Amino acid sequence: MKQLTFLFVLFIFLFTGCNNGQSSDKLDWKTNLEQAVAQAKKENKAVLVNFTGSDWCIWCKRLDSEVFSQKEFEEYASKNLILVKLDFPRNIQQTDATKLYNNTLAQKYGIEGFPTILILNSKGDLVAKTGYQTGGAANYVKHIESFL
Repeated sequence: MKQLTFLFVLFIFLFTGCNNGQSSDKLDWKTNLEQAVAQAKKENKAVLVNFTGSDWCIWCKRLDSEVFSQKEFEEYASKNLILVKLDFPRNIQQTDATKLYNNTLAQKYGIEGFPTILILNSKGDLVAKTGYQTGGAANYVKHIESFL
């Protein structure tokens, strides 16, 4: 009976689209803001910084599944954005250096909750601080464009 239960749970996990809070593989999420800003300057793109609790934050998971993993956002991001993910997980191992780096940036930008999304222009200047928005990927793209 335990094996059957295990197999059922495994089946549900694998076939319900559960991605454990991980963003689409099609997106190129950076983990270093300074390098992302340098790239944004070269490519004349904006920077989207995603402060997330990828493995525990329900709104972070919703933003990921409703926006970041959708084709409309992927297409927009590939042409217009450099993406940075600064993760604050509870059950995913991180190096002490990563934790310190992410916490330092969270303090610098006054991050008080998750998800918090920062939009920086191609020069690295902060132009907006936002978060989860209803309406899916197309609406989120419009939301981002309203700041740029």
